[in-house]
Amino acid sequence: MTAAILYVVSTPIGNLDDLSPRAVDTLKKVDLIAAEDTRHSGRLMQHFAITTPMLAVHDHNERQRAQVLVQKLAQGQSIALISDAGTPLISDPGYHLVSAVREAGYQVVPVVGPCALIAGLSVSGLATDRFSFYGFLPAKSSGRKQQLQQLKEVTHTQVFYESPHRIVAMIDDIVSVIGAERQLVLARELTKTFETVYGSVAGDVQAWLAADHNQQKGEFVVLLAGAEEQPPQEIGVEEERILSVLLAELPIKKAASITASITGHKKKALYDRALQLQGK
Repeated sequence: MTAAILYVVSTPIGNLDDLSPRAVDTLKKVDLIAAEDTRHSGRLMQHFAITTPMLAVHDHNERQRAQVLVQKLAQGQSIALISDAGTPLISDPGYHLVSAVREAGYQVVPVVGPCALIAGLSVSGLATDRFSFYGFLPAKSSGRKQQLQQLKEVTHTQVFYESPHRIVAMIDDIVSVIGAERQLVLARELTKTFETVYGSVAGDVQAWLAADHNQQKGEFVVLLAGAEEQPPQEIGVEEERILSVLLAELPIKKAASITASITGHKKKALYDRALQLQGK
């Protein structure tokens, strides 16, 4: 094992057979494993007869522990970073540690493997040429609806994580804000015994979920199809007149925003036209 390297190691999201031979070998050979929850990961280590010492690195202590681990790298030790499940840093701790290690000039090496985000995308049947991942939406409905409203017109696939005690409320909010006809896929308990992938229009998914309490259990990847591409709106004479008047007094962004409020025209189209009028 090469010294002074941080290995970012993916661990199973359910099925233990998904831990790669390379990951097992890495975890056995490093000097230290930085784990999100040492008790949780201890069961995985026991299963694979891995006896490497572990140190807890989680949301509440990561910044402090990052400096300790950088010092260990400086002493020539090698370290593996793991989360409770899947690929570290994907809605899990690790960002501050990886950033600190790279800033200190040490190498960070990925040991690739399971990731619920990618697993869900691969079986969703939704477009994957372009997508956005948002992790967990706000826990409260008001915040969740506000963010969904901002995403309503996004034209590519959007991916979220959700927990069992909020999944019904989240789908209700998607139907309320995005609409009942948008394509939606729920990928539940991926790689586990009760794995389920169900896709339909959002209204059907809502009814299916409400009808079966068992389908409300487990960890979810929620995949939302993008909005249909809309043809560009033409800016009429009146919109351009208002925009021109405002541009004489205001910055481009503000002028476009006010014009959009007055006319109902798309702000982006007005902003682009304002740039043209200003010769930028």
